[in-house]
Order: sequence, then structure tokens, then C-alpha cells
Amino acid sequence: MSIWKRIAPAAAAAAVALAAQAATAEINLPKTLVWTAYNTGTSGYNQAVGIGSVLKNTYGVNLRVLPGKNDVSRLTPLVKGVAQFSATGSDSVYAQEAVYTFGNRNWGPQPIRLLLHNVADGCAVSMAVAADTGVKTMADLKGKRVSWVQGAPALNKAVEAMLAHAGMTWDDVQKVEVGGYGASIDSIINGDNDAAEGATFSTSMVKLEASPRGLVHPPQPHADTEGWKRLNAVVPWYFPHKCMQGAAVPAEGYEGVGTAYPILVGTTQASDDLAYNMTKAMYEHYDDYKASAPGANGWAWERQKLEHVFLPFHPGAIKYYKEIGKWTDGAQANQDKNMARQKVLQDAWAAYTANAPSDDDAFNTGWMKARFDALEAAGMITIFETW
Repeated sequence: MSIWKRIAPAAAAAAVALAAQAATAEINLPKTLVWTAYNTGTSGYNQAVGIGSVLKNTYGVNLRVLPGKNDVSRLTPLVKGVAQFSATGSDSVYAQEAVYTFGNRNWGPQPIRLLLHNVADGCAVSMAVAADTGVKTMADLKGKRVSWVQGAPALNKAVEAMLAHAGMTWDDVQKVEVGGYGASIDSIINGDNDAAEGATFSTSMVKLEASPRGLVHPPQPHADTEGWKRLNAVVPWYFPHKCMQGAAVPAEGYEGVGTAYPILVGTTQASDDLAYNMTKAMYEHYDDYKASAPGANGWAWERQKLEHVFLPFHPGAIKYYKEIGKWTDGAQANQDKNMARQKVLQDAWAAYTANAPSDDDAFNTGWMKARFDALEAAGMITIFETW
């Protein structure tokens, strides 16, 4: 064998290795990243683990995923700088808005920044009901037991919205207080509860479907325009969505509620460089993780709604979107609107807390009014007046 025949394969292999190193060098992430997510077994947690595996194999990045049983436990590490990002849900909107748990003196309006979001084939917002209750429609839930998760206003507001579609409120059902999302599902299986909010593609739904009680998802019919007006009056960012994936979802699907979940968010504490590289990694390695967990294909580019989100994007993410030619005038207009909203909320908080009452109940009541008045004066949707 000639020397060239011996050298050529080695040279080719070296070229491939150098090309791989060059590609890897285009994305720079710290060796350790921390995300928060919903509980272990949820779709958000499972997707984060799948994404972490890709980052580990490609860049040697160790992605630690901290499970949080409620909104506070997911967002506290983010606000304190323990975690850089959170794969979470509507709780990030509530943190921006400083409502419910986030409206007390220890929180206030948070500078949440969006990177990208997931719109899955399944329904990220669904009412999971034990099949043995005989419930077929949302109206059938009247008088039934429904989970109310402590410290999780996003989950509880989702239930309120779905009840509103059927012309009901929390007063029309029996509220069962539980300590977390996992506990809400377990309480149904154990016979202490009848229904809970969750994502159809969560492994917790598989667990419930396999239990002796079974599982059914009552629909929110899309043709019921009045029902949808009531639903959107509670949560304006929900949209009609045909649910096609998940435990107990019929082959033909059903008419349900859509929202982005999980959404990947940080705060202004995350540097532009970190947010840019995280966003870039999520898109460039989409094909590597899209089948890693149920619902992970919802991170695809064509499912992003840059012009219609309710949170401002991180400047680092915007840099990437501009770089690939996806940032539009409409996206910028929506960004400006969302940034203005955060400023109104944060200015209102600063003005209110400068001379706020020391009593906690009085503080909370006063903030509700101050927040509402500030948004109304700015001509912005208030969403929440009291809570």
C-alpha cells in the first residue's frame, strides 16, 4: 500500500473531526446550565432532559433540570440566579403581571424574557377527568371534585378558563386543594379527586389512563363562540387547538385549548450572549431532540408565533432571529408593546411600594388597585382586577 493510500483515510477523518469542532465552536455554552421545569414525569421535564442529552453529547454541557411542583418553586431559582432558564408555562406571564402569588411584597413584576416556545400536537391545557365519573362535557363537571394546586395560579387559572367555557366558575365544583401537579393526578387515581388540569402528552396522563379510573378529556367546542369569549376573558392568550396527541386522545382528535407549553424563558439576568447561544442551540439541534419526548416536536420553527406572544423576547434571542431573517416588523411592534407593558407594571410597583402599607392583606389589596389603575390609564388590557 502506498503512503498516500495510508494517509488519505486519516486525512479525511481529521477533516471530518475539524469540521465537527468548527460547527461546535459556533455555539458557546457554559459547561453547566441549570433549567427549572415542571415535576418529573411531566412533558416539560421530559423534554428538558431530552434536550440536555443532546447538549451533553454535542458540547459536553451538563444541563441540570430542577423539577418544581408549583409556579413559585420553578421561578424562584430563575429570579435568584440559581437557574439561567425555565421550561415553564403561563406562570411566567403571572410573574410578569405580579398577580396571585407574585403580587405579594416579596415578588412584584418580574423582567421575564422569552427565548422560544413549544406548540405541540397535543393540548398543553386540558381537563383530565376520571372516566368512571361519566363526564363527557365540561358542563358535566358541575358538582364534581377538581384540583386546586397550592402556589400554582397558572394551573388554577387554566381550570377557571375551561369552566368559564361551560358557563361555570370554581363555585360550581368542589375544590380539592393539593400540593403540586403530581399530587393532583395522584389524588384522582387514589379516588380523592375527579379532575385536574394538565398537558395531554404528559406521562402523568399515561399513568392516569392506565389506572382503574381511566381518563377522558372533555372538549371545548370551537364553534361555541360565546364559550370562547368567556374563556378568553379569563386567559386571553389561549386559542382553539385541535388536540391530536396524548393519553386517551381519540384517533380523530378533539377540539380543545391551545397555548404554548413549555416556553423557554429567562430574565434580564441572562446575558445576551448566553440567550443567543441557547436559542441557537435549540433551533440548530431541533432534529436531534424532536423525538426525545412526547411533544418535543412543538419547538419547530414553523410553530413559533413571534408576532403574537404576550412576553417580550430576550435581546439575545432577537439577535438570532434577525440573523436568520425571521424577525419581522410585526414581531418588533409586538416586542415594543410587551416592553411598554412591563415598564408600566414596574413603574406602578415602584410607585406603590414607596409608601405601601405594612399589613400584608392591605398591601395585596392596595397593589391590586394600583396595578389595575396603571394598566387602565395606559390603555392596556388589565386581565386581572382582583385575585
